[in-house]
Amino acid sequence: MNISKQEQRVLHTLAMGGEIRRYLNEDGKLTEIICFTREGYGLSNCTMETFKKLKSKKLISSKGGKPYRITQLGATSVQAQMNQR
Repeated sequence: MNISKQEQRVLHTLAMGGEIRRYLNEDGKLTEIICFTREGYGLSNCTMETFKKLKSKKLISSKGGKPYRITQLGATSVQAQMNQR
């Protein structure tokens, strides 16, 4: 599967225990997403476009209204990388 560097970074953060929270307006439309690391820091390179690509490729999912997490397919698709460089 062809995954960009930005998508790889987001998937790696999710694989390490992070989550993506989405925020809706009164009409129920998606207005903002924020990717959090497991330590609670926000990931700045997680954009709406990246979120939509990951969701359409079924690499992330949400169950029961909870934050988005990595799927089994996403975990196998992400490349290993060093945690601390």
